[in-house]
Amino acid sequence: MTNTATAIKAGDIAAQLAGTMTLQPGGLLLSLPDMTIKVRSNSAPLLDKLRAYFKHIVVSDAKPTLEIDAFECPPPDLAVSYTDWPREAGKSGRKDAYVDLPDGRIVKKVRTGMVFLQSRDRVIAAGPCLENDNQVINFINAQYMNMLQQNGWAICHAAGLVRNGRALGLAGFSGGGKSTLMLHMLDEDGTAFLSNDRLFVRQTDGGVWAAGIPKLPRINPGTALNNPRLDTIVSPERRAALAALPTAKLWDIEEKYDVDIEKIYGPERIAARAPLCGFLILNWSRDADTPPQITKVDLAARRDLLAAVMKSPGPFYQRADSSMFGSDQALDEDAYLAVFEGVPIFEVTGRVDFDEIARQCSAQIFDKGQRNKGGQP
Repeated sequence: MTNTATAIKAGDIAAQLAGTMTLQPGGLLLSLPDMTIKVRSNSAPLLDKLRAYFKHIVVSDAKPTLEIDAFECPPPDLAVSYTDWPREAGKSGRKDAYVDLPDGRIVKKVRTGMVFLQSRDRVIAAGPCLENDNQVINFINAQYMNMLQQNGWAICHAAGLVRNGRALGLAGFSGGGKSTLMLHMLDEDGTAFLSNDRLFVRQTDGGVWAAGIPKLPRINPGTALNNPRLDTIVSPERRAALAALPTAKLWDIEEKYDVDIEKIYGPERIAARAPLCGFLILNWSRDADTPPQITKVDLAARRDLLAAVMKSPGPFYQRADSSMFGSDQALDEDAYLAVFEGVPIFEVTGRVDFDEIARQCSAQIFDKGQRNKGGQP
């Protein structure tokens, strides 16, 4: 099902969103593998926020392959009729709404009023950007994710880390703790952050590779309170209030904190790509009474586990031919099985114990894994 405004072109929407606003000189350059993004804005404070967030990929001089405009302004009123983008299973409430154009798409964030234009020629974020800078960050990352998918990378709902040059993917069912486990494993020397919630996987002549995106981990209070490394993320007052809550309620709180990887774990602890030595799927339970264990599985015979791995490209995905991903398009299980061919897949069962599974990952996956041959894709 699509909602198409056939008489409106992306250029018309771009002109409405830009209005008479003046862009700040210079802008911000972000260097990524195979892509350089230039972010322009009418707001110097917004550019400063984005520069601090993306500091590990900011460059002073490069030719951009894509430009994004971010306009700080009141929530735009485009006088178009939006359709709600369906939420994923287990999620409730309205989040995204959209209108398809002949040459792109308008996406509105229902709760904040932020409006985004996704098209081949103009890519724009408009609205209260400073207040909702995380949505601007996600939109910037969406452009990089588009490029990856257009070049054959499969999007996975997974975290990822790199140890001694080899990547491990970490997926899990809702609330499974993939980010928490990933941050536990970062404590070991020689380990780098790859991705928190979006991991991309591709078959190459040199083996199977994993790629991350420059999105810092966003963790819930339970993760912050149970990892000594993260004790400065939550204020002492808020920490005391959270510590008084029952464990079950603590893990269900919808409250997120960014983890500054380089500040907490040290410099050069963020990786962009690496050969994939294994993929872990967390299928454990806080209520289980058996010890946690890792078991190698055949993903083709355990298609039930694919639900924890597959991820919709979402409303911002624009293909190379400029067509947009549809809200009713099904994901292709066979395509995921093909991209994971040759990758060891492991299932975690039993009770939740991050320290124990981190230890088992080191012994059973990283220490036994074999390097892929060949160079980086």
